[in-house]
Amino acid sequence: MGRIRVLELAGSYYEMGKAHGARYHDEIHMFTEDRVNLSSDEHWTGRNLSREAVMALAEACVAEHEAYAPDIMAELQGMADVTGLSLAELVINNGFTDFIDVVYGVGDMTQRPQTPANVSDNCTAFLVPNARAESRHGFFGQTWDMHATATPYVILIHGKPENDPAFLTFTITGCVGMIGMNSEGIAVGINNLMSTDGQIGVTWPFVVRKILQQDNLEDALACITDAKLAGAHNYMLMDKHGNGYNVEAMSTSVEVEKLDAAVIAHTNHCLVPKNLDVARERPTASQQSSENRLDRAYEMLAGSDVTVDDLIELTRDESAICVRPKPPMHVESCGAAVMRPSTGDFWAVWGLSVENHYEHFTI
Repeated sequence: MGRIRVLELAGSYYEMGKAHGARYHDEIHMFTEDRVNLSSDEHWTGRNLSREAVMALAEACVAEHEAYAPDIMAELQGMADVTGLSLAELVINNGFTDFIDVVYGVGDMTQRPQTPANVSDNCTAFLVPNARAESRHGFFGQTWDMHATATPYVILIHGKPENDPAFLTFTITGCVGMIGMNSEGIAVGINNLMSTDGQIGVTWPFVVRKILQQDNLEDALACITDAKLAGAHNYMLMDKHGNGYNVEAMSTSVEVEKLDAAVIAHTNHCLVPKNLDVARERPTASQQSSENRLDRAYEMLAGSDVTVDDLIELTRDESAICVRPKPPMHVESCGAAVMRPSTGDFWAVWGLSVENHYEHFTI
């Protein structure tokens, strides 16, 4: 049985980045090189760009990140100083699935973009309101699905930054955060979407980490709605009182849905009509997978008094939700997380949840 590796970080943001870079120096190099290479691959991005052109786009995004989240960019600088990688390379490592929207949207405009053949974004996420949860304490949870080569890099960061809330975040080596909850009871997770309106902007892990700096839900929401987003993601937010939002956010079109008494689930296709105008066409198999997972999530969440065990079983559902790698995309469920913000409970699993045990953490 595989266990999730836990990285304890504390101190200034720069010191946290240095410690992260030193602990996983070689893995960060390998994963970053893989993601930079894929950003030059038209099968992933829809454009055939040189490495130099790709890096120029990433360099342009660095300034947007520094303006949006200077503390977190100090953390990335610490990582860069230890690993010898550039900030631009690390931005690609962190925000690859947003960055390929940038390449598609503002790459070589003399080329006609193509529909990418490869998509690795099959996450299933859900918000369970207080009214539907056992003991009336709501949940957020999701699988994190990506190309199977990403699984060995999955870690859990327990961060204690100076003068900001402590946090737990499910992530990968070299990435500042992907799914998380802080000591103020703010939880956040994501699903990838595919857009045609990618722009020089901020990639999603920096949005997630900025959300984890907040102490209330409205400021957390503003981290999404006020950002110049590089690419498309769906975000789910919940606070310790059971309030929450689902935010379907393209680069230039954002729709906010408030959590009420009904469960909200989301996968990887746009559900908001206005966002369909800037949504990229998905490969047929990926679109079908997204629709099947959404239907299955709602089917499994149809009851009342939902427990953490129910949600763990949802992530283990092999009829649709728990994905094993198969050609041509080789996507798998690289891990999953379930959070209860009202109590600070965080359950996480490394790799396929049907093969590994969830571990319990608190924040």
